[in-house]
Amino acid sequence: MPQLAGTEDFAAYLDQTVELDARLDGAAQVLRAIAAASIEMSELISLGRLYGQLGASRASTNTDGDVQKELDVLANDIFVSAFRQAPVAAIVSEELSEPLVLDPAGSLAVAMDPLDGSSNIDANVSIGTIFSILPVLANASSAEAHFLQPGRMQIGAGFVIYGPQTSLVFALGSNQTQIFTLDRRDGRFYQAVSAPIIARECAEYAINASNYRHWDAPVRAFIDDCVQGAEGPLKRNHNMRWTGSLVADAYRILLRGGIFLYPGDHRAGYQDGRLRLLYEANPVAFIVELAGGLATDCVRPILDIVPSGIHARVPLVFGSAATVELLTCYHGDPQFSADRAPLFGKRGLIRL
Repeated sequence: MPQLAGTEDFAAYLDQTVELDARLDGAAQVLRAIAAASIEMSELISLGRLYGQLGASRASTNTDGDVQKELDVLANDIFVSAFRQAPVAAIVSEELSEPLVLDPAGSLAVAMDPLDGSSNIDANVSIGTIFSILPVLANASSAEAHFLQPGRMQIGAGFVIYGPQTSLVFALGSNQTQIFTLDRRDGRFYQAVSAPIIARECAEYAINASNYRHWDAPVRAFIDDCVQGAEGPLKRNHNMRWTGSLVADAYRILLRGGIFLYPGDHRAGYQDGRLRLLYEANPVAFIVELAGGLATDCVRPILDIVPSGIHARVPLVFGSAATVELLTCYHGDPQFSADRAPLFGKRGLIRL
């Protein structure tokens, strides 16, 4: 049997973290529940069509208006059941229209996307679970009020990616981002990568280029300059990567740098992007910042935005800090405007 690269298992890491800061005990319990549920999810997903047509559509839709898959609903039920074993007061889920109250005496609120990228299930592309852990508010007027806090209030956050490996990516308190990978031989998570640091600069970008004609001018200008490569103003060649799975792109960027863009655009219903602030953008921004990267809505830091509702959408850009800062410049600095700067007067190969 091959020797494991790391020796510390997940339970031991959480025990040590709580020893150093007892205030994180509740969040550690939530992470234990997530780990247990994700093992069950990993087993189901690994069976693929042997289990059934997991990607089959139901007659119902989720809060995003997307047709629910069988595994979307099953994942939601598995995680809700797991959270009943932790001090969770209420849950917000992409699969539920309203917050679900579990334990009114609980100290934490959890927002989650139980199964991100479910349209990729039957195509055998990596999918995941995304989660955010918030403190409850002492004087909250409703269950929803607990969740209307900026992302900087998160106690912990992360995601599980079900791919060639099942890995749990998370950050707890102000501790650095960690990656633990499931060893299927004994059903336990072991530390695979400790404190990954996202490279400050990058030559990879992830964006759905089919929407080019719908983007705002600054986003188009930035991508045009990436496409021009070494001959353009950015003076380097770039590769494009796009999986259609947020967790897969986030995992790649954590390990080798890059920038991910899901901007708002001019299509109906896309002005504020399509990703959800509470349980997609905030968790990713939390782990990315603690890994040395940045996350914005093209201009503002994601973690500073106060949610307008539990299912509010937001444009999302994250990854290598210098590249994310550069994109912000395209939105506000006249020297990056194609109309004002001669250097940027010629645009790249993608044109309207």
